[in-house]
Amino acid sequence: MGKERGYCGTAAANQFSAMQVGSKIKVGREQWPIVGIFSAGGSAAESEVWTDATMLQGAFNRGDSFQAVYGKLETPESFNKFKDALTMNPQLEVKVERQADFSESQSTMMTKMINTLGVLIAGLMAVGAVFGALNTMYNAVSARTREIATLRALGFGRGAVVFSVMLESLMLALIGGLAGAAFAYLVFNGFQASTMNFQSFSQVAFSFAVTPALLVKGIVWAAVIGLIGGIFPAVRAARLPIASALREL
Repeated sequence: MGKERGYCGTAAANQFSAMQVGSKIKVGREQWPIVGIFSAGGSAAESEVWTDATMLQGAFNRGDSFQAVYGKLETPESFNKFKDALTMNPQLEVKVERQADFSESQSTMMTKMINTLGVLIAGLMAVGAVFGALNTMYNAVSARTREIATLRALGFGRGAVVFSVMLESLMLALIGGLAGAAFAYLVFNGFQASTMNFQSFSQVAFSFAVTPALLVKGIVWAAVIGLIGGIFPAVRAARLPIASALREL
């Protein structure tokens, strides 16, 4: 075997058993060994397999063509100077952009699909959660009919009853939101998965990042769902006839 060899990104190595050091992958007509694993700060490059450009061009008869060339600059501020030097060269026809922008442009379709599915699933689950909160609070009001009527008879107004029921619904929702946030962080933070990028027809391995901002947003939505689910039971509790409610067992 010649000098053909490949270097595998950490995300691809963790996702696929055939991407370990010492394994071989088929490139063209040859079996190339994986001789190393590299990391790239969690970027999309960790889903790739890198090798010598000359070797890869020869394996697929691609000549001297390149789709993308990565370069590492000394400082982020030097990007504009580097970009001007290439784009102003009349001998070159290149598009210079940051790696994050390039990766985003290559995954627009996949990002829209994942966001659409995520919003749809989250919306359906939110509707189900609202009905769950309604059912829970209606049962709570029904079980405390005499207690609520007693409070009304002692002088507590309808506003106080509504506030107490809404507060209970909010507290239950916050407890559920905190439990869900803890579960999501412990189980899914750093969880690795992969999907097909239908825009570039390549397999992309990625890991979930459950950030504090997402946790706060989830808890806030849980609180909103709890408040929505407590509105109608609270109004029903406030409208209970005091006399008839005190006679219930």
